[in-house]
Amino acid sequence: MMWLSLALLAFVTAQRLAELALARHNTRVLLNSGAKEVAPQHYPFMVALHGCWIAGLWLLAIGRPVDAIWFAVFMVLQAGRLWVIGTLKGRWTTRIIVLPGAPLVSSGPYRFMAHPNYVIVAGEIAVLPLAFGMPLYAATFSVLNAAVLYVRIKAEKQALRTTMFLK
Repeated sequence: MMWLSLALLAFVTAQRLAELALARHNTRVLLNSGAKEVAPQHYPFMVALHGCWIAGLWLLAIGRPVDAIWFAVFMVLQAGRLWVIGTLKGRWTTRIIVLPGAPLVSSGPYRFMAHPNYVIVAGEIAVLPLAFGMPLYAATFSVLNAAVLYVRIKAEKQALRTTMFLK
């Protein structure tokens, strides 16, 4: 069963690295199109949180059995992640980037909620450790993620207000 935990961690790590490359590309294109980054000071904390989450899983989850139900929930979250990225296309990034004059995205999962990506990420941060039988790890990183998201969502709402997207 060690191969399954290794494969799952390798998948998540490769996915996150590919997403960082996509986010950097999209950020560069958006900034070159007149977009502005907002509240970049929280970003290193978000990167550190996710980096520690993955590194800790590599240290603690190798060789643990993978619970099939939590694994299935995690894979559903992956479909949601792809739905978000596919909906946002070139506007998807890991930073808060505001493109003045561009309408808010209201299709895909954004028809149902304002922050579907954050719901998915919060789910992943809890569910993947639970798939490895690590509830304390899931709870600890969920609390840390909630703190980062509190700051981030507050900054996003302020950025949208100042660009007249929200009233």
